[in-house]
Amino acid sequence: MDELVSLKKYLPYIRRRHNNITSYQAGDIRSAFKGRGMELEEVRAYGYGDDVRDIDWRVTARKGDVYTKVFAEEKDREVYAVLDLSPYMVFGTKKELKSVSAAKLAALLGWQSLLNKDRFGLILFDGKNSRFFKPQNNQRNLMAIFKAIADASMATLQEPTETGEDNISDLSVPLQFLQYNLKSKAQIFIISNYNHISDDTKKTVVALNRRCRVYCVNVYDLLEETAPEDGEYSAEYEGQKLIFNTFSPDFKKAYAEYFAEKRKNMEDFCRRLGCHYINIRTDRPLYNQLKIL
Repeated sequence: MDELVSLKKYLPYIRRRHNNITSYQAGDIRSAFKGRGMELEEVRAYGYGDDVRDIDWRVTARKGDVYTKVFAEEKDREVYAVLDLSPYMVFGTKKELKSVSAAKLAALLGWQSLLNKDRFGLILFDGKNSRFFKPQNNQRNLMAIFKAIADASMATLQEPTETGEDNISDLSVPLQFLQYNLKSKAQIFIISNYNHISDDTKKTVVALNRRCRVYCVNVYDLLEETAPEDGEYSAEYEGQKLIFNTFSPDFKKAYAEYFAEKRKNMEDFCRRLGCHYINIRTDRPLYNQLKIL
């Protein structure tokens, strides 16, 4: 809880940095991290006092007279974080668990929304159940969200759930709940590791993206990018044991390609859909990686 609260101090670092995320919406530069967003309301004839920077040169060239764009400020904007704290996220080999990094990302988004006077809401998913926090713009609601995140994280560690399709629900359930409860356009940050994403989840993301601006935030561990150091290792999953060694260059190559392919599949999905994809590695400063258009 204290750690989530303390993340507020990193907001200036997020706001001052330029973006290097993979963005597939050309020309779309509105952001929760650049002050109040602006929506194009109409194009009308240029009048005295209008800002020359808002002139619509295409319409001007076509009509023969000067026309300007009129923008309406986005008010009462909603920002949602869908936070995956399922047992699949309770993994980490360096610095912290993926679930911890995911919780911190949600906290950073909450603080940034509060600063921008946006309403921040959260869906907390523990692998079985979902808890919904309606979007509000006040610190009391944010503290309640932080408390719920901290409690859910501790509960997952103390009472780990057996992994497997029969034991863990899919992200499609909380996403569908969000879809049915949305009342206006919103920015949605889906924070997960995307290692177990189903077709139903993808369909729901597609539906959400038609109405909202969706960010797929992939939280991953260093071990999912690079094979372990040379040696012999023992692994166990669902009762099956395996011993393998990492000395072979072919093994290291196949290992890296396996995770790279899974990531590329998700990136390609986002590219086709037209939403944003962000990679977050747990052993690096989060505020250096959370760069939003």
